Amino acid sequence: MSPRPHSSPGRSRAWRVATPVVVLLSGVLFAVSAKQSDGTDLRGGRLTDLGSVVRAERDEAGDLTAQVADLTTEVETLSSELGDRSVARAQDEIATLVDPAGLTERTGPGVQVTLDDASLDARLAYDGDPNDLVVHQQDIQAVANAMWNAGATAVTIQGQRVISTTGIKCEGNVVKLNGLSYSPPYVIVGIGDQTRLESELLTDPILVIYREYTDEPGGGVSWDMTPLATATAPAYNGLLDLTYATPIPQ
Repeated sequence: MSPRPHSSPGRSRAWRVATPVVVLLSGVLFAVSAKQSDGTDLRGGRLTDLGSVVRAERDEAGDLTAQVADLTTEVETLSSELGDRSVARAQDEIATLVDPAGLTERTGPGVQVTLDDASLDARLAYDGDPNDLVVHQQDIQAVANAMWNAGATAVTIQGQRVISTTGIKCEGNVVKLNGLSYSPPYVIVGIGDQTRLESELLTDPILVIYREYTDEPGGGVSWDMTPLATATAPAYNGLLDLTYATPIPQ
């Protein structure tokens, strides 16, 4: 039997020194992780579901919009204190445009339309294109356009005032309005003559087709139209600057 090899004294000393160092470093890492996580999962996906992402983006955009509104008010206050005649003339012109531009609150009788997707089970059981059973950008736009055609003095979507530059954009199964993301159901309110509003909403050709998909077996998209004795459309408080492309000089 061959003799058992002996460990090198240098190697043994290295291990005796390295082991406590590794343990100490591990402890430090655990302590730092605990402090940084503050009792939460560092790897956790707190925004893993779409609803949370939408809410987080909407909250952030809402905060930024509020900051813009505060700064705009501050600029208007400072401008009014200048006492310059040219500034006064410009402010008089602005005063005549703020209401038709949607920058003042509107209250009056109106009509509310609520659109919603079919249930997931209904979409899975549907024989045709599942997209037939979800609310699209053009459906929301058609409701707003029908209200404008009926002479509405103000329109809101999801409580947001709609103005001439408002964009409605589909992104997956959510709709983006003025930079904010919303999930269904979508609530559109028009302020104006209720009879004219209801008549236009019921005869608009795009909305007539939309309502054909409300009676699908198993459940289709939903349509609800309700007259409102009094509705309030808040003043638009978003960005007013227009961004557009310009040709590059040759």
